[in-house]
Amino acid sequence: MKIGYPCVNEAMDCSAASTFRLASYTDERVQAAVAGNLACVRRMLEWNVAQGLLFFRMGSGIVPFGSHAINTFPWQTHFQNEFRALGDYIKANNLRVSFHPDQFVVLNSPDAGIVERSIAELVYQGSMFDLMELDATAKLQIHVGGLYGDRDLAISRFAAVHKQLPEAVKARVVVENDDRLFSLRDCLRLHELTGVPILFDNFHHECLNHGEPMREALRLAAATWQPGRDGVPMMDYSSQALGERKGKHTDAIVEDLFRGFLTQLDGLDMDIMLEIKNKEVSALRAVAILRELGLAAPAPGLPIPPLKLPADASASAKAKAGKRTPKPTTTSVDAPITLPDPSIH
Repeated sequence: MKIGYPCVNEAMDCSAASTFRLASYTDERVQAAVAGNLACVRRMLEWNVAQGLLFFRMGSGIVPFGSHAINTFPWQTHFQNEFRALGDYIKANNLRVSFHPDQFVVLNSPDAGIVERSIAELVYQGSMFDLMELDATAKLQIHVGGLYGDRDLAISRFAAVHKQLPEAVKARVVVENDDRLFSLRDCLRLHELTGVPILFDNFHHECLNHGEPMREALRLAAATWQPGRDGVPMMDYSSQALGERKGKHTDAIVEDLFRGFLTQLDGLDMDIMLEIKNKEVSALRAVAILRELGLAAPAPGLPIPPLKLPADASASAKAKAGKRTPKPTTTSVDAPITLPDPSIH
């Protein structure tokens, strides 16, 4: 069993999603951004390995505009060695990694343009795993999509598009039950049509279900994974923030609830992604609980890399640059493909 957190180590001084505005695109900007993003990913993984946090959801923005037609820089060949080295590190340290494409990836949209851009995004993200030479246990996590007034048609439309995906992408795609539209039961119907594994979200199941007890729901989802191809089933874990709207994730792990959830596993092996706001802080507490219960390996005893650069090194770098080091930009406000499908809800 592995514990992880998504995308960002909040205490680290680098960004793995440095980007720029679409209007500012140049090949040189892409090259600089990808180099910095890959270096930051490596630092985060090294810190995680030293802590025994062996599951990590990478951010989708490693390559700015990676699936956009404007990006003509040959980043796949230019950074081939860096991606391979990252994959070698992942495999050597028994890490599990994934991507969770943004909400604009909607395979069951009736809009052909949205579907085309969604497939392009999955191809882009899957190609990064291919460059890392990772097998199909590195997954692309998506939602079923929108209802569009007809649940049966929405599910069948997803199945039809899924059938057209490149095989390398299809082998990586998993679907997550959500908290408002598509329940575990819906995802099981989709699995029957496509064979796509279900990445189970316990909190979403608490918000939207058909009476399946948690213990049963976990086993129904886990049974959709083929161990030889997909690896250990993956899941998302969180709980309700007290006093907040239904469906709002808690800011920090609630230890009693987490311990109670672990009893529902009852020997079932799952790689658990914590969708909790304080990320690595809760992940460290969760892995300590797993170790206490004999569900995770002891801490590896490796030197733990610092989250922040030493003060003298940082000052030296700034002096060489002759100016203050700018904070990485992590958003791209005018990238058209990041807009959600307005028909989803």
